[in-house]
Amino acid sequence: MRGARIAGLLIRQARLRRDWSQDGLCLGICTPSYLSKIEQGKAEPSPEVTELLLRRLGLVWIPEPEDLKPCWNALLSGSPGFFLCYEQLVLPQQERLACSPLAADILLLAAFYTDTMQPLPEEWEPFLSTRQLALQRALQGRWDEAVRLEPLPLLSSLHGKALYTKGAYTTAIEVLRDAYRSAADAGYPHMMLSCRILIGNCYSDLGRMEEMMTHFSVAEHLAEALGDTDSLASLRYNTAATQLQLGQPEKALSYFSSLPHPSFLDLHKLAICCEKTGRREEALRALTRAETMETDEIDRALALRLLQLVRYRLEHPDYLTHDDYGTLLLDSFDRLQKELPLGYALFHLPWVLEWYKATRQYKKACELLEAYFPGRTP
Repeated sequence: MRGARIAGLLIRQARLRRDWSQDGLCLGICTPSYLSKIEQGKAEPSPEVTELLLRRLGLVWIPEPEDLKPCWNALLSGSPGFFLCYEQLVLPQQERLACSPLAADILLLAAFYTDTMQPLPEEWEPFLSTRQLALQRALQGRWDEAVRLEPLPLLSSLHGKALYTKGAYTTAIEVLRDAYRSAADAGYPHMMLSCRILIGNCYSDLGRMEEMMTHFSVAEHLAEALGDTDSLASLRYNTAATQLQLGQPEKALSYFSSLPHPSFLDLHKLAICCEKTGRREEALRALTRAETMETDEIDRALALRLLQLVRYRLEHPDYLTHDDYGTLLLDSFDRLQKELPLGYALFHLPWVLEWYKATRQYKKACELLEAYFPGRTP
């Protein structure tokens, strides 16, 4: 039984923490050689021996713990309910279950619950099931091994997300397409939604906005069907922001002007929509309102500089002849590139190119285009 083998590992860990010898621990319970086999997972002790050894170490063995299937089902299906399930089912009994046949499950679930997603110590690996080892390989970033062990849709989805985070957008799209198909076959709609969103984000960061819009449209239908209001709001914001980038400010304006409680980013985009459609006073009102707001997405000093750029253009129709504008624009763009996801810099790229063209810095414009769209410059 795997639970008995895991008990051996827990016994070894607790003994070493106390700096006890095997002879001292097993005195009157079993032989040192048998204890050595237990600790290596080569022998499965009886429940009585397991209980006696752990009790001597000050631990209480829970032989038949509560089932964690709801938590595993939520994780493996990509359901956002995983986090709530973990908090309700695992956290209240985490310490208790750490000394049970589910000890490895507790550690793996905790790894996926936290942002760091740290793998288990390698000493656990001989005691893991095939599925647990596949998840361990995913936590280690050993994606090919993970999928060979067990081709779970979750693994492909996580691999695609990791590739996206690294900026390997083209490869990420391929992996996420496979993850989407696997999730569809398994009946995991929440995972299908997250895959579509990530594919759209990849196309966005590649500057392929029309393809991004196609995937976001599918994702929006999925989010509506699932009642996922957070994803729906994010998708609609990104769609409207993209319409703005594609030269469709009227369409974007209809979204941003209709929001009952706009965020800082909403007001920033609303001001730009108004700027591009000749609604100067409305744009200035949006900027004034945004300047009083806090934002979690962007450092406040940088956020205010982005508003200042829009205000400068509104207040100085000849802004392209002002060195102060160029300095503010290029400094802000440099910070966007260094501090925020690629989409922020891409959104502001047209204004930088406009400045370089106006100041006859054609070489810099070409270098910038090549950096963001390699192979597409003449």
